[in-house]
Amino acid sequence: MTGIGSEFMERTKYRHLGPSAQQRGEPQPPLGVLFRDGAITELPAVESVAGDGVDLRRAIEARRSVRQYSETPLTFDEVTLLLWLTQGVRERLGERATLRTVPSAGARHPFETVILANRVDGVEPGLHQYDALEHRLVDLGAPADVAEQLMTACLGQEMILSSAATFVWVADPIRTTWRYGERGHRYIHLDAGHVCQNLYLAAGSIGAGVCAIGAFDDDEVNRVIGVDGETRFAVYVATVGKLVSED
Repeated sequence: MTGIGSEFMERTKYRHLGPSAQQRGEPQPPLGVLFRDGAITELPAVESVAGDGVDLRRAIEARRSVRQYSETPLTFDEVTLLLWLTQGVRERLGERATLRTVPSAGARHPFETVILANRVDGVEPGLHQYDALEHRLVDLGAPADVAEQLMTACLGQEMILSSAATFVWVADPIRTTWRYGERGHRYIHLDAGHVCQNLYLAAGSIGAGVCAIGAFDDDEVNRVIGVDGETRFAVYVATVGKLVSED
């Protein structure tokens, strides 16, 4: 096997790794970071928010990608639930680590969640970052055509326009590579899968569907979100919307 992918897998094997930044005694990076200042929307306590209690086996067996959505918006409580179940902080261990609703290698949790709100009750249309440490949304500011820009960056996938919201998971890789060195890049992509699967299952509890997107122009998505593509970069995208009635 040859090529960049094969080289990546080879060079991130343990035998090629030197001491990590943690092993060299370098300070730990912050547990979270806000990309920009903006208006804050406090989210309700998750204890007050509930789905329909769908059986886990039924949710897993029913899981599928959904690309067509109704025009029904997500409620404020529903988007809160989706954010919580994909990145919610269950416990904070001082400045050392967070325990969240998804697994992450070494509890490093390298992701920040950005949502494109198209139709979310109580949330202004545009880009917002989920501040998981404080359980709130921060308005990132965005041009009026940001949905069209993101669709174009995702190679014209039109469900971004018809979705109630689109989730973009942005990696802050140093959180993971600080402990694991170059092998941490493997773990970041594994962590992305854990997060997106939680979104699929959580959406099922509110009568919504999800479509994960891995095909996108990385540089363009990073530009739309407003990250530099080096120290922080988009890894995964997923659209969410209410299911179309079968009546």
